[in-house]
Amino acid sequence: MAQMKFLGGLVFTVCLFVLLISAKSTDVHYFSKKANYAVKVSGLVIDPYPISRGKNTTFQIAAATNEAIYGGKLVIHVLYFGFHIHSEDRDLCAEMSCPVSIGDFVVSHSQELSGIMPMVDEHKKQLMCITFEFSIVS
Repeated sequence: MAQMKFLGGLVFTVCLFVLLISAKSTDVHYFSKKANYAVKVSGLVIDPYPISRGKNTTFQIAAATNEAIYGGKLVIHVLYFGFHIHSEDRDLCAEMSCPVSIGDFVVSHSQELSGIMPMVDEHKKQLMCITFEFSIVS
């Protein structure tokens, strides 16, 4: 019986460890160091990490705003070694619940391969623009 409890605890610990290493918190950098964006990013989690070709990846951006956001879009540009290879726009309110109240929030987006994700409000004013790096495995 004691051996079963030990094995159960070991399996639980290994599963927890696998969950912790399969997602990665990533450093973000603002695209423009001079811009005063309405949205301040506090963190980014990429899950799973490393990213695998052909698999969906979730990018969770933790942020805060000092003004309510009533709508807008998530603009995605994918660069590969500095070369632009893909762009798309997503409705911000389809990615998260609108309006976004003043304070902390999380925007979560799932897809294959993205590298730069600026947000703009309903008047096309840029709310934030960040860059981050990630690895892709086959």
